[in-house]
Amino acid sequence: MTKKKSASFNFENALEELEELVSAMEEGELSLEESLTAFEKGIKLTRECQAALKQAEQKVQVLMNESGATEDLDLPEND
Repeated sequence: MTKKKSASFNFENALEELEELVSAMEEGELSLEESLTAFEKGIKLTRECQAALKQAEQKVQVLMNESGATEDLDLPEND
């Protein structure tokens, strides 16, 4: 069974937060503990964003199928 994301999830906000975490880690001014915490948060945000993108892709595919479109989306596969 797939998990549904809560209505409060916002892709753009998550992506912005992920970019801020990466930037802070790249600056090298975080302690090891802070870096590990940031990394863990970044992994969580990445997974949430990937799930949101996959869900959006599925919705687009359903809409295309409903409209009679016969061509599949040419999107890269996620590993």
